[in-house]
Amino acid sequence: MSPSTPVLPALLGRFGWHDLPFVRAWQNPTASEIIGAFAGGLVVVGAIAVAAVLTRHRWWGRLWSEWLTSLDHKKIGIMYVVLAGVMLSRALIEAVLMRMQQAVAIDAPGFLSPDHFGQLFSTHGSIMIFFMAMPFLTGLINYVVPLQIGARDMAFPWANSVALWLTIGGAGLMMASLVVGEFSTGGWSGYPPYTERDFSPGVGVDYWIWAVTLGSIGSTMAGINIACTIYKLRAPGLRFMRMQMFCWTSLCTAILMIFAMPPLTVATLLLALDRYADFHFFTNDLGGNMMNYANLFWLFGHPEVYILILPAFGVYSEVVSTFSSKDLYGYVSLVLATMAIAVLSFTVWVHHFFTMGQSANINAVFGIATMTIGVPTGVKIYDWIWTMFRGEVRFTVPMLYSIAFMMTFVLGGFTGIILAMPPLDYLVHNTLFLVAHFHNMLIPGLLYGMLAGYHYWFPKAFGFRLDERWGRRAFTCWVVGFYLAFFPLYVLGASGMARRTQAIFEPSFRPWLYVAGVGAFILLAALASLMIQLYVSIRDRAATMVEAGDPWDGRGLEWSVAAPPPEYNFAGLPHVDGRNPFYDDKHDAGRPDPYRSPTDYSDIEVPRGSMAGIAIGLGAAVAAFGLVWEMWWLTLVAAEVVVAALILRSFGRNQHRTIPAAEIAAEHEAWLARVRATRPIPRRLETQAINRGLAEVRA
Repeated sequence: MSPSTPVLPALLGRFGWHDLPFVRAWQNPTASEIIGAFAGGLVVVGAIAVAAVLTRHRWWGRLWSEWLTSLDHKKIGIMYVVLAGVMLSRALIEAVLMRMQQAVAIDAPGFLSPDHFGQLFSTHGSIMIFFMAMPFLTGLINYVVPLQIGARDMAFPWANSVALWLTIGGAGLMMASLVVGEFSTGGWSGYPPYTERDFSPGVGVDYWIWAVTLGSIGSTMAGINIACTIYKLRAPGLRFMRMQMFCWTSLCTAILMIFAMPPLTVATLLLALDRYADFHFFTNDLGGNMMNYANLFWLFGHPEVYILILPAFGVYSEVVSTFSSKDLYGYVSLVLATMAIAVLSFTVWVHHFFTMGQSANINAVFGIATMTIGVPTGVKIYDWIWTMFRGEVRFTVPMLYSIAFMMTFVLGGFTGIILAMPPLDYLVHNTLFLVAHFHNMLIPGLLYGMLAGYHYWFPKAFGFRLDERWGRRAFTCWVVGFYLAFFPLYVLGASGMARRTQAIFEPSFRPWLYVAGVGAFILLAALASLMIQLYVSIRDRAATMVEAGDPWDGRGLEWSVAAPPPEYNFAGLPHVDGRNPFYDDKHDAGRPDPYRSPTDYSDIEVPRGSMAGIAIGLGAAVAAFGLVWEMWWLTLVAAEVVVAALILRSFGRNQHRTIPAAEIAAEHEAWLARVRATRPIPRRLETQAINRGLAEVRA
């Protein structure tokens, strides 16, 4: 029997032994197959190692009850960020492999086959967008926004859990493709007709379809939840124009999620109908039109760019204001610019296919719209610069990321103006110039922003600060590695080097590819530095505890509670009378003590943990896995589990528990006593061990 012949097709669908990377590497021990088998083995060994550690330390029960089934927005936010970190590690390693392949494949075959290289750039893009960036920003929003608006939780805690586990399920499918089968070679955008079954009959495109579909549904749910939370759960007195900028950018991001994610879901489901049911929505015959897919995908795709960037803009606003010890300059203009970006993001999607044949008039309209969206972005840059002007700027790690972003993002914006001109875009659209541009926007824009937020709010989430020295080392590697890895691509693109290229036939490209390769390794060192920083910080956490809760002299309500915050967030809901009530209480004479006790304590109701979110998310992932391999019985059983979980949850009783007022009072008063016993420290000492989370207030 051939290794590619299905094994027990009634039970295992179209699975054959050749679908295991270990079998392929045994039969054809090329470098490409061995790398694939090693990656698959790493996933298996890693999963076994994690299970062994949890079993050895008897952490399964605590993990299940306190984390996996929790509906607490803070724990859900942390799990989102952990998922993003895991997927970032995989995607960055794949990027290094691609860059190394191009550096050695100059008039040579290199070590990756064309098919394997195609899978790598597809997984790299898909993971970075859907399973690194989206979980990272959703996690930060989940954690911070309820605290900033004075709420106890998200509007729909259970839906929050379902959205998380749908995202984890989609990421699980991405990881499963390493162990069994293969992934799509159609890029992160999945353009048909190449992704139709006639051209890609394997399981790779199906993995992509269902992973992205689960992720997009989860993001849609998250967007609805975030918007409803901000609309309906703001503390008394917290009018819209008193919200922190991170709340504004989160609200606009949520609205974009609500309206931009459904076109993606529709596009992937229609493509699935083409592949599974022989429909012809996007084929070359029988009435199909691939441009319908392009319009649907980019109707999502360009708002997606701003879904990614707007939360980072909110982080920079918080960081720049805090570490300049100044109110945000031009708050109203920042709010208006954020809303303008959100609206304009739906008017520019056609610039992603200027080369696909629409008329010059249409191209001109979308080119002008693309240039226009740079105006509100420029407003933000100027406002941040003026916030720093004559401020007490402290060059902490979050502030360093913010400054590096402003410098680098402006350079990327200039190249965006170039690409907004249809004739110039036509010349460089399919070259590395475009790759350099969008990495120039997304790495400083999104990744630096998420890392700044990670460093900024980490002490709030865990009660101790991250190690400053390793943070600076990681920052240096991210910045230097970025410039070396991507700025040479501008030169290569302008010289005509095509993107998605597995082998190179122009020797003059060699030095630039070598420089880009060095940059890729420095970026890998940046990731390693972040991991070392986390390890060192946990090891030395006794010296960096900030349980008083305010290590940076923060401005928003999130800094007015303990670190980490209690499950209910606030012992008594705050009353907001300005833009920065907590900061004003600390620094303005005659205002109330920011660490005062509530007038009275009352019982607080919080949601109980629920396993229904796990059942729905992972059940949907298993059903999708069955669809990939045409194991119809598995799809049916898993779908029934999803439906059963929904029905049982709807009939559930006792879904909340009450925390007694006496318990809340005891916990809160104990924290206030610790605050009063803590020594306030000046800002110049905030990165030293003396900082226990209480800022010195100057007269």
